[in-house]
Amino acid sequence: MDGGSMVADIDDNVTSGGGVRDVYGEDKASEDRFVTPWSVSVASGYTMLRDPRFNKGLAFTEKERDAHYLRGLLPPTVICQETQVKKLLRHIRQYQVPLHKYMAMMDLQERNERLFYKLLLDHVEELLPVVYTPTVGEACQKYGSIFMKPQGLYISLKEKGRILEVLGNWPEKNIQVIVVTDGERILGLGDLGCQGMGIPVGKLSLYTALGGVRPSACLPITIDVGTNNEELLNDELYIGLKHRRVTGQEYAELLNEFMTAVKQNYGEKVLVQFEDFANHNAFDLLEKYRSSHLVFNDDIQGTASVVLAGLVAALKLVGGNLTDHRFLFLGAGEAGTGIAELIALETSKRTNLPLDEVRKNIWLVDSKGLIVSSRKESLQHFKQPWAHEHEPVTELVEAINQIKPTVLIGTSGQGRTFTKEVVAAMASNNEKPIILALSNPTSQSECTAEEAYTWSQGRAIFASGSPFASVEYDGKVFVPGQANNAYIFPGFGLGLIMSGSIRVLDDLLLAASEALASQVTQEDYDKGLIYPPFTNIRNISAHIAANVAAKAYELGLATRLPQPKDLVKYAENSMYTPAYRSYR
Repeated sequence: MDGGSMVADIDDNVTSGGGVRDVYGEDKASEDRFVTPWSVSVASGYTMLRDPRFNKGLAFTEKERDAHYLRGLLPPTVICQETQVKKLLRHIRQYQVPLHKYMAMMDLQERNERLFYKLLLDHVEELLPVVYTPTVGEACQKYGSIFMKPQGLYISLKEKGRILEVLGNWPEKNIQVIVVTDGERILGLGDLGCQGMGIPVGKLSLYTALGGVRPSACLPITIDVGTNNEELLNDELYIGLKHRRVTGQEYAELLNEFMTAVKQNYGEKVLVQFEDFANHNAFDLLEKYRSSHLVFNDDIQGTASVVLAGLVAALKLVGGNLTDHRFLFLGAGEAGTGIAELIALETSKRTNLPLDEVRKNIWLVDSKGLIVSSRKESLQHFKQPWAHEHEPVTELVEAINQIKPTVLIGTSGQGRTFTKEVVAAMASNNEKPIILALSNPTSQSECTAEEAYTWSQGRAIFASGSPFASVEYDGKVFVPGQANNAYIFPGFGLGLIMSGSIRVLDDLLLAASEALASQVTQEDYDKGLIYPPFTNIRNISAHIAANVAAKAYELGLATRLPQPKDLVKYAENSMYTPAYRSYR
């Protein structure tokens, strides 16, 4: 309306520059004149080609091209999805820089969703490091400069008091999994603020590809409360709030409003996965909401579950049981204390010994040295259970020589801290030392696979957080395992969803670990592996989901009744398949 009369743009026959009629008044608009962003919705192929959920590219059949107004919008050739996968793989392999491969994959996800997941699933071992760690770390660091199209929801302090309304802006209403970060501790890279969105996006891609959770049921969220990263604050391309990170009551109020709104909007059974929060917030949030929401912290619980699975599998190679081994951690943050606690829980479960008793075989080293009882008063609460009677020790090598661990686990986020002296000390005390260098990305790994095998004279049983290539030492080829959380959380989440579980208890994490360990075959052991290959990840996820769901039913946490007779089959049948659908 303009002065009470209808603006005649739509019926105006005047063309702009002799071209197509300016139906929406775009050419007549100016900076000081408001325009309405009109959208005409027509059931046409043009719309389908630009919707990643429905687009099949050249795979649209002749019949579909006729039925859905696609004639002329595509070249005449029809090719199948398998051929498209070959073409895209060839295209991505042309890039030498991993970040370019990541951008190509994200571009594909925005154009053709099913082809993206088909490509990722068919070539998971090659492409997992591209869409997830280690490349996703670099993507987050440069997210401002590579940012093209918003993926997920950004909830900042500007939305305080309106978070329920913001959740309503997301087009999908039947959400089953939310991965949320505040960007304060992205991998081992520190505070990346709003640019941490790459992590929830990457995690949920794996929920779909590896665990079969529908893409439309996944929601990535970044909560932006600022950043303490000076480089980002001074970067004109930074996409987040340009002020220092808010803490204390204001932070707690925003998170509480978020958690309340999530439950109000999506119900009791929506899984909220906390991702890459700083230590103090991660433990506090998990403790605060685990009794009222379905929450899971992958850094604390997922890492613990996958590492425990590797340790249980490694017993087949080194002998004995968990009580026969002594564990030493470098790093006492979320991952380290989470793994330590789950090892203690599993050991206690298997032996019926009290937790306090089995904890005595688990030692942690932080930035100040070995955690001992004389330091207890100054320790953060999550470190206190690991403060044992011992004189202070500041050096890792000295701690190894005195504690004599059979298992060395790195969760420090500090690269190259497992030096030649450290590995040699482990090898001198053990015939087959278990060495897990878990910090991500690759640059932060405590040691490389080659270093672990070489410095231990080929005797180490090694696994890492980021992928390493096979190593030849003394005429033998060693295949390093990867203690990747992607083994656990997709199947774990599927198990929660298909059982309708309303809470996450530690017993469910133990069930996931046991299921993963059971998937390691003799062929894998013969290669020195303590994890199964990712090529069979859908089957692995189905068994993890079934085990988790069975435990949820056993504990009375499940709400989807009656319980299916064959949970593995039920899990497989529940999985999203990226094969193209046929359109009527």
